[in-house]
Amino acid sequence: MGPHPAVAAIRLAVRRVLHDILTELNTPAGVPAATAGGRTPEQPPSPLVLVACSGGADSMALASALAFEAPRLGIRAGGVTVDHGLQNGSDLRAEEVVLRLRELGLDPVEATAVSVGRAGGPEAAARDARYAALDAAAARHGAAAVLLGHTRDDQAETVLLGLARGSGIRSLSGMAAVSGADGRYRRPFLQVDRQTARKACMVQSLPVWDDPHNADPAYTRSRLRHEGLPALEKALGKGVVEALARTAQLSRDDADALDTWARQAEEGVRDATGVLECAKLYALPPAVRRRILRRAAIEAGAPAGALFARHIEEVDRLITGWRGQGAINLPGKVVAQRQGGRLVIRQG
Repeated sequence: MGPHPAVAAIRLAVRRVLHDILTELNTPAGVPAATAGGRTPEQPPSPLVLVACSGGADSMALASALAFEAPRLGIRAGGVTVDHGLQNGSDLRAEEVVLRLRELGLDPVEATAVSVGRAGGPEAAARDARYAALDAAAARHGAAAVLLGHTRDDQAETVLLGLARGSGIRSLSGMAAVSGADGRYRRPFLQVDRQTARKACMVQSLPVWDDPHNADPAYTRSRLRHEGLPALEKALGKGVVEALARTAQLSRDDADALDTWARQAEEGVRDATGVLECAKLYALPPAVRRRILRRAAIEAGAPAGALFARHIEEVDRLITGWRGQGAINLPGKVVAQRQGGRLVIRQG
């Protein structure tokens, strides 16, 4: 008899991602994993894939699936848990997660403590600190990829948060299956619902930890999870989460196509000195033009996370609604100003 359907689903999702990683590395699948001390001089070390694990159901299910699938594909599997230091006893919780990952057979495994700042709010600050720690761990161990346990439910929440911000189609595209420098981060569970991951832990008798922050109404995502989405499902019926996740993929495809168009068009709207020409920008479709403006603002020093649609709309009016208005101040002390038919975006 095969594994429970929930276990089979998470293993299949992870297997597909591991196959993708091997293909990108041009490494054959099914070769026994070689450790640094157990390989011949001619045999390169097997690729290492880490799982980011909080101890919650989603990431524990992911860790168990990685531990099962990786050896069968000749991949070494390790784990990292990040201690944000936001709760009493978080260090002890991190030690417990390390123990559980080692019991699954993962190696190397480590806990890393971070200091969470305040920039962008508590959720954004914790996320920034977490990814910085994961980047450092991946570099330290030479990992080919880091797996993240975001589920289809997380994707639906991200789409709704983007919709509330009114940040455009890129925001509606949610989380990418592959992201980060050189495609470091992989999200195998974006087509797997949260309940499946929890069920997989239950049938495998995997202990899980439910972060109290996930139920704290002080956090926007928590309110959306426990109040917003249930209200939508009550009003619109079941299938909202799946529909939102599908919207994310469709939006991402459109956004990627527009980004490519904007990159190709950008060279043609600059003069010989590299300054943007307003008349040429005006001739472009708004979606393409605004992408060029956003890219120029970021290159001038505006932080991408602080640059919102309203900022770009104000800069766009220097091209489409020119009435002699003055310079536009952007985040990061960047200034956009129209000068003699050209748009200059620079540090103020």
